[in-house]
Amino acid sequence: MSDDPLLSKENLHYRNLARKLADEVVRPVAWKYDRIQEYPWEVTKRVAAEGLLKVWIPEEYGGAGCESPLLNLCLCVEELSKACGGVGVGYALNALGSFPILLGGTEEQKHTWLPRIASGEKLISFGLSEKQAGSDAQGQETNAVLEGDTWILNGLKKWNTGGGVADITIVFAVTDPESKSRRISALLIEKDMPGVKIVKLEDKMGIRAVPVAELALENVRVPAANLLGGKPGLGFKHAMATLDRARPGVAAQAVGLAQGALDFALLYATRRIQFGQPIASQQMVMKMLADAATKVEAARQLVYAAARTIDSGSTNISRMSAMCKVFATDVAMEVTTDCVQIFGGYGYMRDYPVEKYMRDAKITQIYEGTNQIQRIVIARNLVKEAMSLEHLAKYIPIPEEMR
Repeated sequence: MSDDPLLSKENLHYRNLARKLADEVVRPVAWKYDRIQEYPWEVTKRVAAEGLLKVWIPEEYGGAGCESPLLNLCLCVEELSKACGGVGVGYALNALGSFPILLGGTEEQKHTWLPRIASGEKLISFGLSEKQAGSDAQGQETNAVLEGDTWILNGLKKWNTGGGVADITIVFAVTDPESKSRRISALLIEKDMPGVKIVKLEDKMGIRAVPVAELALENVRVPAANLLGGKPGLGFKHAMATLDRARPGVAAQAVGLAQGALDFALLYATRRIQFGQPIASQQMVMKMLADAATKVEAARQLVYAAARTIDSGSTNISRMSAMCKVFATDVAMEVTTDCVQIFGGYGYMRDYPVEKYMRDAKITQIYEGTNQIQRIVIARNLVKEAMSLEHLAKYIPIPEEMR
């Protein structure tokens, strides 16, 4: 992989720092935490100590005040994910949880919570999904009722990635069941609030170093000051805006996984001798390696382009965000599967590293918006943009009977 000439000194600083941490701190313990399915606290502490939790947070809220915060985040996620997909997403979760505060929080909320996240004092998660409300985020049943200056929160959140280790969770709940556009609000809860319970930790195929919890909320009393934005009914808007900005991070995780698996496959292919020569000289293997490298680089550049678009302040980001997520995660699943194939029978064994990359890659096609939903998002945006193509209409005359 060659360096992108468009990366700034700031970008390279954070990328190289994350790469160093991945090689020195993450890689030596990646398979251990995958096997025991426990959270690598020593990794998180080191990541925080090196300032990587500051990259997406403005300076006035305790962050690094980066010129390209989302691109830096993607670079860090990519490098960490090369060593371990679970560590990569465990790191990125703090951005996913921070974005609603950055995008919709009051100044008081930003000054209260963001410096603690930037320093690593507090970890944060994002509580949107429910058993019956995955892709259909509007269909959730968790609810909050205002009593005086306190919201009474009840419900069950599913697939809460980071649950069990996160100190803070952004919980989305129905506050106005009669409304269509403003029925959902976002509340900041802390894990030690009475009524907050982890009722299940999932036993997962991949990303096993980060917990995924089922979170029960039973008459949790949440101060009115913890209503995100200070007004009810803004939760769905906050959630969708957050996911538009977070999906390039998932895509970066996928790029890191694909590149990490490819690196191992390249090394193995030059050392595995069959028919008297390295398998890297076999044409079928050469094609697999060449196709994988091409697709990974294409995915990487699409991720970087999406991140740069968002960092530019553009508000028209949904299509690019969905495109990079779809493409990179599909590439990751294809490339990691091919890398297992290159290892042959050894690739199927847990003594070798590539099967973990394939297991970790699968979830990237599912969470933060399934790839099927993302394709719908892309197509709908394309249809909206078709109005700009009216100048081409004279070249495709439509028969009168079809009008």
